Amino acid sequence: MKKAIYTAALRALQIELVKFQRQLISAEEKILIVLEGRDAAGKDGTIKRIVEHMSPRETRVVALGKPSDAENHSWYFQRFVPHLPMPAEFVLFNRSWYNRAGVERVMGFCSNAQYQEFMDTVIDFERMLVRSGVQMFKYYLDISRREQRERLQERREDPLTQWKISPIDRVAQEKWDDYSVARDEMLRRTDHEVAPWTIVKTDKKKDARIAVISDLLDRLDYKDKDPKVIHPDRKVIFRFSDGRMSADGPAS
Repeated sequence: MKKAIYTAALRALQIELVKFQRQLISAEEKILIVLEGRDAAGKDGTIKRIVEHMSPRETRVVALGKPSDAENHSWYFQRFVPHLPMPAEFVLFNRSWYNRAGVERVMGFCSNAQYQEFMDTVIDFERMLVRSGVQMFKYYLDISRREQRERLQERREDPLTQWKISPIDRVAQEKWDDYSVARDEMLRRTDHEVAPWTIVKTDKKKDARIAVISDLLDRLDYKDKDPKVIHPDRKVIFRFSDGRMSADGPAS
């Protein structure tokens, strides 16, 4: 996507986000966006463009760190509950409880019993959230193995992004196949009618950002919506199904 086209499309979509947020605040709605995905798939950049012009008082980005010892011995979902949206809030989780099905599973940070308990209960947890009035949207940002390798290398070389490199990032390529298996099982077992998964192909960052915002707005109902600027590219973003996933990322 050329820069001028991207800039114009992004501005138009951000205006729509502001329109929606005005209604969200007045109607005291609760919006929860979950962004998961492989390392370097573009979660930070996507979130930055979503929240850039939204009200900071009613918009929160949640990116929890390593759990404490107390949290490790508590109900797994307990550490996430305080960060869920209150009425009139728009909340984005930059990684979420799905860490248990991804990083924790692959890196051995949880036991098999803990993993199975999570997989057996997460749908009930999400159904409870939706019944309480939360509008929930789950996005999985995927990337090809080659593109991830290049982006991770760029992080290591750029002094402005070196802070993003973690021990987990360093083994992302080595454990690529393990992450693919964990991803596929997570998506199959936790995709449900109340909170389905939407897959985003992120090898082209700008296309992916526009696709996520367009898809979100397409699924929201708000006053003065301008459908002319909302065009989710279904080659870039689509509803999860087994047939569109591959070991190297979503199929074409």
